Amino acid sequence: MPSTTTLLLDQVVADLDRVLGDGSLAALPARERVKALATAGAALRRIEAVIVETVATGDAEFAHSAGCRSENELLRRALLVDSAGAARLNKVVDAVRRDVSIVSGERLPARWPALRDTLVDGAVGIAGVLAAITPIEKVAYRIGLDDRLAVDQCLADAARGPRDADLDRDADIEPAAEPDADTRATDDHATRGPAPLPEYLRLLAEALVAVLDPDGDEPSDDSARRRGITVGRLRDGLRPIAGSLTPEVAAQLELIFDALNNPKGDGPSAPGVRFVPTAGVGSADDEHGGASRDASVSSGAAASEHDPYNDDPRQVIDSRTAAQKRHDALAAALGIAARHRDMPSLGGAAPTLVVTVDAADLAAGTGRAHVPGAWDQVPVSVAAHVGCGGTMQRVILDEGRIIGISSTDRVFTVHQRRAIVARDRECLIPGCHVPASWCEIHHVTEHARGGPTHTDNGVPLCWWHHRSLGSSGWEIRMADGVPEVRGPAWWDPARRWRAPRLSLPDARPDRAARPRAG
Repeated sequence: MPSTTTLLLDQVVADLDRVLGDGSLAALPARERVKALATAGAALRRIEAVIVETVATGDAEFAHSAGCRSENELLRRALLVDSAGAARLNKVVDAVRRDVSIVSGERLPARWPALRDTLVDGAVGIAGVLAAITPIEKVAYRIGLDDRLAVDQCLADAARGPRDADLDRDADIEPAAEPDADTRATDDHATRGPAPLPEYLRLLAEALVAVLDPDGDEPSDDSARRRGITVGRLRDGLRPIAGSLTPEVAAQLELIFDALNNPKGDGPSAPGVRFVPTAGVGSADDEHGGASRDASVSSGAAASEHDPYNDDPRQVIDSRTAAQKRHDALAAALGIAARHRDMPSLGGAAPTLVVTVDAADLAAGTGRAHVPGAWDQVPVSVAAHVGCGGTMQRVILDEGRIIGISSTDRVFTVHQRRAIVARDRECLIPGCHVPASWCEIHHVTEHARGGPTHTDNGVPLCWWHHRSLGSSGWEIRMADGVPEVRGPAWWDPARRWRAPRLSLPDARPDRAARPRAG
């Protein structure tokens, strides 16, 4: 015959079935709905306490008697929780378990007796107990039993919420007479303030750790032994990367990400890139359809008017996710590091990515290229992007025979890069504010098609816009040494060539507009 305990639990389940089955929850008004949530929370905490006490008061063979290898397996099967959920329950079970004395046969106090009482009373749940004890358990071997029990009492008292006296003190109201020791010990029915969230219990526990163990562990670099990065094998066109970084290295990487992906305010930054309307469309001064760089145009007046070629209300210029932006920032940082003068040489030169393509594939712009570690999974367009950035030496093959090796004079010199950076300041694509010093220098006319490595043929593009230039709809040309951009139809239905202009006026006085060839 079932025991009284199981009969009571069966009645609880039956009552909950009635609540869920008659549709009354859907008809609750807002005020009653919140009250129902709070009552359900109280029931949930007590159900959690029933689960913990049921396991904690069982003997060592409890799980085995149920045909399970461990308490974890028993909890997973009985409660239908995953392994992580069962592990959380087991941690609380160990904290409140009361072992039986082999001498007297009575149950001994729990490791955390006061917190156990709050759990049984329904004042705190599994999450609250774990939040309270986890910081203390990490340093338990360095604090004494008396200190741990004092912390236990402090955390349990905090978990029940502030007493009336505490609330009166906060409200500048004279508290009632100080309760005696017996009253403090039997304060179960005292009026309390709102109970704290588990996060607050964790903060309190961490503050107590700082008091009890101010020196902490002896400085150790053992964790650094576990550092490492693993680059996986190619899978679905990508190579996964995993590993662990030391805190200072991770902090440096995050700073690089923040610097490269720093969000700007509305409109172009200062200094930024913007476009100005062309004066005299179709006139002899506008043969190329672009706007001249006229320093006399007031940037303030232009900024106050709606500019359809610089505003981006739909946020469609950069649709990358945060993770994609971090990847592209890492790619840009690696490119900067590879060409830095302090980078150690490899094979007598700076680290150079060698991409091998077939001559017919290169001419047609189709097929695949060979990149070390990519197992011929890189399209020729990607190889062209890497080569344009000056970080690749092309070896051209024709039916297995080497018929050409690109010369190194195609790479922009340091002085040329500085001049292009000073001229353009940012990635040339409107809406992208990556500083030009972080960008790759793009050959407007490809070097393989006779384009010179000259400032009149180079513009800065961030890693992503450089890589996607051939398929994104953006086009770039040079007009008398001045770069011009033509955007895709969604950005500019007229698809006119437009010259970028710095968002701040030139500081040099009386700077005349640059004449165009007529």
